[in-house]
Order: sequence, then structure tokens, then C-alpha cells
Amino acid sequence: MKPELRIGVVDSGHSAAQRAQVIAGRRFSLLDDALVEGELRDDALGHGSAVVEAIGRRAPSAVFCVAQVFDQRGVTSALQIATAIDWLVEQDVRLINLSLGLRQDRSLLRQACTAAVGRGILLCASSPAQGEGVFPANYPQVLRVTGDARCAEQQWSWLDSAKADFAACVHGTYPGQSGASLGCAALSGHIAGYLQQQPQASNRQVVQWLQDNARYRGPERRGRA
Repeated sequence: MKPELRIGVVDSGHSAAQRAQVIAGRRFSLLDDALVEGELRDDALGHGSAVVEAIGRRAPSAVFCVAQVFDQRGVTSALQIATAIDWLVEQDVRLINLSLGLRQDRSLLRQACTAAVGRGILLCASSPAQGEGVFPANYPQVLRVTGDARCAEQQWSWLDSAKADFAACVHGTYPGQSGASLGCAALSGHIAGYLQQQPQASNRQVVQWLQDNARYRGPERRGRA
């Protein structure tokens, strides 16, 4: 019997229909600049639900630990994300999906990512295809992932570019949810599917597998025949 594969998701929550897949959940919010922890609330944005769906569609037997960090406006902070990562480490997850990004580098976020990687956890974070880079994707120990319109549902690309390491399908089943966030979730799903088959694989082996099995190599060249 293969060991249980736990996937961490730092996002806006999950849907009621996904409750059976979620074995642990915690909400991290700010009240007067102080961190408050509590029970999960309904996913007001639908973003986290789309992320969980994209991962679960590619790794059906994975289970999720969900850290809710967004408010109804889609706003979060480095403190919330860093604390969420620390909590997910305690839940013994193997992979953490971070379909989010902050403009500024913050030491507590960098330290949380470093500590998670030090425990053997793989971090996948979304990175915009254009404009300034974001954190935590910009940290060297984190896989930078964006969307790639060339990729079908079961495909991904190895970009190895200034903007991202990998990219995957940008389309899901939730209306209004697309882009780098879903590309990151899709790649996390591919990784989770691989880890279900190869539970002893190291992070380095995961990255090598992604490179070896990428459908496309290099960024899309627009205007080429």
C-alpha cells in the first residue's frame, strides 16, 4: 500500500464539494495587524477551489491540507503566507502549491520557504509571464511556474526562462479562473501524480522528471509558423 500523499495549498479555501478530500484546514487572518488563526470559512473567491480542483484532477487519490490566507478582497500578507507554510510543514505535506505572489521580499516569508525546503518539501509558486517577478516564486529554492496556452490538460512545458522554470495548462473548470495561478496548480497536479507512483522520489528527481517529460521546451515564440 502506497503512503498517503498530502498536498498543501495556500489560498482562499476550498469548495463544499471538495471537503472529503481535505484532511486538515486552518484560516490565517489579520486583525489590527495581529495574526489570528481559526476554522476555515467558505471560499469567497473561488480561487482556492479552482486550485484544488486542478491538482486533484491530475492526482485523484491525493489529499489536501488547506491554509486559507485571503480575505474577501483577495488580499493577503507575508505574515499570513509564512505562518501558513509553517503550519503545512507540521501537517507533513510533501508539496505546497502557492498560486499567489507578493511584490516585496520579506525575510519571514523567505525563511519559511527555506525551512520547508529543508524538510524535503517541494514548493511550487506562480510567476507572472510579464512584468516584475513576485515572491515566493523569486526565491531560488522555489519552482517558478506560469501558464502556457500551448499546453493541453496533461501537458507541461520546461521554459527555463527569466520568468519561470515550468508552465502548464491555464484552463480549468471554474469560470473566471485562469492564467499563472492555474498553470501552477496544474503543474502541482502533475507532480502529485508522479509522486503517487514514485513516493520515494527526491525533489531533484521530480525536477528531472519534469524536464525529461515536458511537451514543450523553451518559451512560446509568437509569430513563428
